[in-house]
Amino acid sequence: MKRKLFAVLAVSMFAFASCSDDDPIVGPEPGSELVELSGNIDKDATVKAGEVTLKNATIVRAGATLTIPAGTTITATDQTAYLLVERGAKIIAQGTADKPIVFTASNKKSGAWGGLIINGKAPISRASESAKSEFQTEINANILYGGDDVADNSGILDYVSILYTGSNISDDKEHNGLTLNAVGNGTKISNIYILDGADDGIEFFGGSVNVTNLLVVNSEDDMFDFTQGYTGTLTNAYGIWSENFTTNEADPRGIEADGNYDGKTPQDIGQSNFTVKDMTIVHRATAEGKAGEMNDIVKIRRGAKATITNLKIEVGATSKFGDIFDFTDGAGAGNATSTVTYTFAPVDLFDLAKVKAEGATLTKNDTQTGANTSVFGWTGYTFK
Repeated sequence: MKRKLFAVLAVSMFAFASCSDDDPIVGPEPGSELVELSGNIDKDATVKAGEVTLKNATIVRAGATLTIPAGTTITATDQTAYLLVERGAKIIAQGTADKPIVFTASNKKSGAWGGLIINGKAPISRASESAKSEFQTEINANILYGGDDVADNSGILDYVSILYTGSNISDDKEHNGLTLNAVGNGTKISNIYILDGADDGIEFFGGSVNVTNLLVVNSEDDMFDFTQGYTGTLTNAYGIWSENFTTNEADPRGIEADGNYDGKTPQDIGQSNFTVKDMTIVHRATAEGKAGEMNDIVKIRRGAKATITNLKIEVGATSKFGDIFDFTDGAGAGNATSTVTYTFAPVDLFDLAKVKAEGATLTKNDTQTGANTSVFGWTGYTFK
């Protein structure tokens, strides 16, 4: 998450913290089906299939499992709405290609609601082996994530769309589409579509969860963000800025990766060491000035180690971007043992001056095909 160029949509911090650990926990009646999501869910509950509203902060508390049936549409009704799954809780949102689960908003514009946050018990970067592997959730400092269980299981997300997220937490922080805080690799996440978010499409804060088949369209900040000791694998991911897309973010990127949290603890152990397989990053935005400019296409920094294979980068003739690859940063360079195998199109727009490898191994291979887009047919998105 980053600071915007302009402070927009200021929303009270108190609204986002409305469900705190001090609030009385009043959950659903056992066996009931939820027709509205709001407040605390402290018992196993199932959402009623069909149309459901999401109002303000909704937290699935430790020990509870929230099940969302295939074909359900959950509509956030205001900017303060978000769904958070605590560590020790689970979400089972298992849609199908024919009946995906859709998180959307009544106001169908980026920044309309807070998005989906999942907290787990997997490791994050930390000062030492004996140091606590936990951290405060950005939206609520009383809710922690992290632990020592690499195989922690926070549930299932499959065939899930997350639309119009990114509402403000404060002037310099916003919600992502999907936030994964120390989520373990016992969690199953696949077939995810994230559209029109005002911040990052997806952000991994540590953890070991693997994600497969991810489509991110028109996220205003980073498409794919990795930080705080993430060690999982992202497979078959496609991110795009379309022709008329604009953003007012200060430094948006295709990939942004930090080894530790915001580069503040460079001596941490367990820094990010992640893998990306089969990814396409497309930048077609043609807006005037900085409104469609991508700061970097791939930024690996602050101790992060990335192993990226089959990366395809496509830019438009009038696309505006800074570096293609940048491993430099004032808070520490990316890990020099990182490797990237990529292709870039069109070849005449490739500029070696926009490559700052800092010792990392970057291999150009024009046989790279990037993501397999055929698996995203269920989203209805049209690839050009």
